[in-house]
Amino acid sequence: MNIGIISDTHGCAKTWETIYDKYFTQCDFIIHAGDILYHGPRNDIPAEYNPKQLANVLNDCPIPIIAACGNCDAEVDSMVLNMPIQSPYTYTMVDGLRIIATHGHNLTDDAKKEMAIKFKANLFITGHTHVAVLEKNNNIVYLNPGSPAMSKRADGLGTFARLAGDTIEVLDAMSGQVLMSERL
Repeated sequence: MNIGIISDTHGCAKTWETIYDKYFTQCDFIIHAGDILYHGPRNDIPAEYNPKQLANVLNDCPIPIIAACGNCDAEVDSMVLNMPIQSPYTYTMVDGLRIIATHGHNLTDDAKKEMAIKFKANLFITGHTHVAVLEKNNNIVYLNPGSPAMSKRADGLGTFARLAGDTIEVLDAMSGQVLMSERL
């Protein structure tokens, strides 16, 4: 099993294309934890902002994309994307693993843990903060893949994640360097 995991692309088409071409072409599917096209009113418009191009690239993607709805995703996004943007979360079961993805902007840490336990998740994915997090607690892995193009990390590195076999890695979006790793 090989799953690409990304969040908070915010209309940055070139960054998506770079990550896809380098890391996602061999994935069985891709999970997007929300904020797909729109940059959001609190963010500066990124230099590469091109939501129309990103929508076209996503629509042409030969690999299935499972998307959760972010706080910047709107009904109009669903009208231009040929994949459902699921709200408030996605629930996927693959190879015996239960995976939940939600943007997480409206959940406290306690609510995330309660939801993960309720649905017996092995992997609980959120986005929103633009800062990557990877931790294991009571046999549940909590992942925020960060943002590949609008990072809020102190070092400014854009990030994404992938699940290969039983290992989840958070990677630097440009160099591919593994920044964090955890086993399911």
